[in-house]
Amino acid sequence: MSVRSVPLRLNMKGNAQVENVTDLVRKALTGTGLKVGIVTVFIKHTTAAVMIIEDEPGIRADTKALWDRLVPADPAWQHNTRNAGEDNAHSHLRGQLQGQSVTIPFNDGALTLGTWQQIVVVDFDTRARTRDLVVQVIGE
Repeated sequence: MSVRSVPLRLNMKGNAQVENVTDLVRKALTGTGLKVGIVTVFIKHTTAAVMIIEDEPGIRADTKALWDRLVPADPAWQHNTRNAGEDNAHSHLRGQLQGQSVTIPFNDGALTLGTWQQIVVVDFDTRARTRDLVVQVIGE
């Protein structure tokens, strides 16, 4: 069993931007030379998340609408009131709910995603940021 870690960096705009990273993850997996195992995609931030969706414009819009309804921006969130100048408490809360990683099995050196499944990063923050991810591959 071998473990390989591949860093990725994205420039994101925030405001629930969705960025498809499926091809980047496939390239990272191919670069390891491993044929069977699991891939974990992890984002090193508390105001962003990684998830699997059917990546099409309607789902992207619905995803943003869902997060706006579930955890709206609100200056009264404690993170905002206790930290002068902060306005991203809702971004942290959304990240907590969605999660910072996904794990996908692979066989014959290929991700075993379903027909419509795509790996995406959602940046919940209120401003543009550089986002660091780790693609960790465990396999043989």
